[in-house]
Amino acid sequence: MSIVKPQKLGVIAGPGSEYFTRKIVGHLHDLYDERNEKLVSSLSSRYNMSANDVIKQVAFCEDIVSAEIPSSKSDVGLHLPNFMVDVKYTRFKNGEVKTEILSPVRGLSIYIVYDVSVNNEIQVGDTRFTPTVNDHVMFLFTLVQAVLMSGASSVTLVLPTYPYARQHKKSTREDLTAALVGRMLENLGVSRIITLDIHSREIENAFSSLHLENLHASYECIRALDKVIDISSPNMVVVAPDTGAVARNKFYANALHCPLAMLYKERDYSIVSKDAKHSNIKSITLLGDVKDKDVIIADDMIATGGTLITAMRELKKLGAKTITSIVSLPFFNGSAPEDFDAAHKEGVFHRIIGTNAVFQTSRLLDKKWFVQADISELFARVIMRLHHGRSISPLLDNRSFVQDLINAKQNTK
Repeated sequence: MSIVKPQKLGVIAGPGSEYFTRKIVGHLHDLYDERNEKLVSSLSSRYNMSANDVIKQVAFCEDIVSAEIPSSKSDVGLHLPNFMVDVKYTRFKNGEVKTEILSPVRGLSIYIVYDVSVNNEIQVGDTRFTPTVNDHVMFLFTLVQAVLMSGASSVTLVLPTYPYARQHKKSTREDLTAALVGRMLENLGVSRIITLDIHSREIENAFSSLHLENLHASYECIRALDKVIDISSPNMVVVAPDTGAVARNKFYANALHCPLAMLYKERDYSIVSKDAKHSNIKSITLLGDVKDKDVIIADDMIATGGTLITAMRELKKLGAKTITSIVSLPFFNGSAPEDFDAAHKEGVFHRIIGTNAVFQTSRLLDKKWFVQADISELFARVIMRLHHGRSISPLLDNRSFVQDLINAKQNTK
């Protein structure tokens, strides 16, 4: 029994996303426990009742409206449900996939946590294989349909990485896959998608009724940044790596109370960037000053990393003292970990801060220059607020929390 009713909440982990999902569920338990204790204390004081009497009263009310008739003596206490819904995934030899829901979900609000970027070998049933984004998308489609056909009241997707997010605009006779995937999910019956730092807000225009909640991990990343540099230093400058990242970096500059600069890049779009050594950047112009400054660069993702390494080399040539990059989605595709390793040994940059929204192995986590920011609690707080119909705005603009962090840092000097 729980004072704050989370009974109608269920969480499902997509293939390869079990670890991140269980971290979110662990935070959900902590958040509900904390809220229950505060609510019991408040009700006890308000109605002049003991905490035990409050709990008994709530248990009595729950039994009255319960779908099942109580058959034994009540075990009164603040007991939370497991939240996790058991699912069985199957991948056949021909590549077809199937999803079976093993726990009752009728009437539940289901939150599916799925990192569709996982591209390392995973276990699905009796099969081990390395999934592509397309494998994940098909698993996601079958999972959503299985959940809704099993009687769930609603489905919300927690997708730290929105699939096909970079295919959001067209210049020739090409498809808009980001919008296509979104419409297919909407047509399947998904009511909401929670994602992190989506590549383009234009994708939201593809939906008719589906709600897109775009989170950012600025507070969590700044907490990680605080461990590697002095965030209260007057010597910092935030540099937007391109024109598309100005808004994101302006947020960091405002939060950290430091100047904002920008890199303007001329590109040859006839060339496709394959890795850090083969970039399509022809020239870079800096608007601002970085000489003898501690530079912060914020971006939404690192794919092959060629563009970022090129930008950091240019900033070093222009006199930057140290360079630290913040990325929400650290994919590090192909040889990116080794390319950044080589650049770090050359002294090109100080640290890369990336979130755990993208699953990583020791290949990246063991690098001394990579710092991981944990955002599982952020997703847990968003899920809890949405489940209870509360606003998530305080979690989207968290500059006040950043200011408290900076003030605390200054007070310790």
